Amino acid sequence: MKRFTVVLVCIFCLVGLVTTGALAKDAVKVGIVLPLTGDQAKFGEVEKLSFDLALEEINAAGGINGRPLELIIEDDTGRPDVGRSVVEKLITKDKVVMVGGGYSSSVTYAAAGVCQQNRIPFLVNTGSADKITTSGWDYIFRLNPPVSEYAGAIESLLTDVIKPKTVAILYENTLFGTKGAASFEATCKQIGYKVVLKEGYEHGGIDYKPVLIKVKERNPDILYMISYIMDASLLMKQAKELKLTPKMFIGGAAGFTLPEFVENAGIASEKVISATLWHQVLPYPGAMEYYKKFVTKYNKDTEYHGAEAYAAAYVIADALKRTKSFKNTDIKQALLETDLMTVFGPVKFTSYGKMKNQNQLPTYVVQWIDGKLEMVWPAPLATKPFAYPVDWLKIWGY
Repeated sequence: MKRFTVVLVCIFCLVGLVTTGALAKDAVKVGIVLPLTGDQAKFGEVEKLSFDLALEEINAAGGINGRPLELIIEDDTGRPDVGRSVVEKLITKDKVVMVGGGYSSSVTYAAAGVCQQNRIPFLVNTGSADKITTSGWDYIFRLNPPVSEYAGAIESLLTDVIKPKTVAILYENTLFGTKGAASFEATCKQIGYKVVLKEGYEHGGIDYKPVLIKVKERNPDILYMISYIMDASLLMKQAKELKLTPKMFIGGAAGFTLPEFVENAGIASEKVISATLWHQVLPYPGAMEYYKKFVTKYNKDTEYHGAEAYAAAYVIADALKRTKSFKNTDIKQALLETDLMTVFGPVKFTSYGKMKNQNQLPTYVVQWIDGKLEMVWPAPLATKPFAYPVDWLKIWGY
């Protein structure tokens, strides 16, 4: 009897092991590359939390046709060489069927090169340098607009309301910064604004006063800055210290929209405007619901970076549900056939100009008003009227 009991227990154990193994193998693995440490970690954090939130919902709703979706999230540390390494690991060791994520343009471009070389589909949700989708790569898809299109709504606000004559442009020396600055400079020249200064800087500095003094000497009507979070905060704090008072300070998205910008810059953030790719009040199904769920679950704010990641998870799930098989060619075809409404807006990958597999979406303008990021342009979508003109010295307490 004892022998029978032991045999029965062993059988149950073996069945349990087999079942567990089957379930583990049953998961559809997707690699996600994000900066979870380093100076871009705040961006990576909001995106990871949004991927986690979406993953819970997707699997609760049945996953990928009954199979659980597994996101293997790797830290690229904000460095291209690390980005390449973790993508190679995801492809060769983890055997993911596709890759997602991609924050920094430099890291994303490096990771995209690895994916293209290995013919693994990569859905980019944030990396915005134009060359990511102008390199002719057929396995690379992008959810968000390229950086050359970021300032679309800013341009109309300048033309209709601010009407500047002179512009200064400061940008970090990265793929994102240099392309964004070049595109905005070209737009200014086309419209007829004189660019009195265009200067790059190495991100992570502690003293931007020398370049800000150059800006002050040229006295531009607007100062346009393309910066990540710590640089954006420090630029505004030091502009306040120097009593630099253009008609408007304008951020080219990125660091100017995160909640940490107002936390780090303090009063120097007030009334600063920025390009943005999303706001929770946009009339997209589920946009406000995503925002509220995020705030309730994590007790912190979210903005366009989080919405990009949340939407990307659903685009990935949608493609994997429709694909004929999990072969790379079939997943690529499923992505090509994507036509999906998300909280971030409609997603449909097209080719136009030099762009390939690029989603097209409008951009917007937000402004920090009383410590909150308000939508101010286009006017019909505004949560608060655009605050302009601005008495900077009065706001700063001088």
